[in-house]
Amino acid sequence: MALTTGYPETSPSRDEVDAFAGPTVVDFGTDWCGFCRSAQPLIAEAFAGHEQVRHVKVEDGAGRALGRSYRVKLWPTLIFLDGGKEVARLVRPESAQAIKDALQQINPTA
Repeated sequence: MALTTGYPETSPSRDEVDAFAGPTVVDFGTDWCGFCRSAQPLIAEAFAGHEQVRHVKVEDGAGRALGRSYRVKLWPTLIFLDGGKEVARLVRPESAQAIKDALQQINPTA
């Protein structure tokens, strides 16, 4: 799967996310967030070799149900899922290696 760029205004429901098969990363943030923008090169670097991992970017903010259901408080928050179940979480990742380590937990064969 291709790495997603930009945070779309629409997002899947929690039921849809819980039903995702296989490895998935849900990336909560906004396009105007400085922390989110600075994390994008790290995320892109870490995803190299993990093309089969679904990357779902979710624009978060007040009144956004999906972010609240995961208790997201800071951006970006990356939630690593396997079969819809949370395996790992990174808040404001500062290195590509931290993201790679979390990706290995949901996609160990890459």
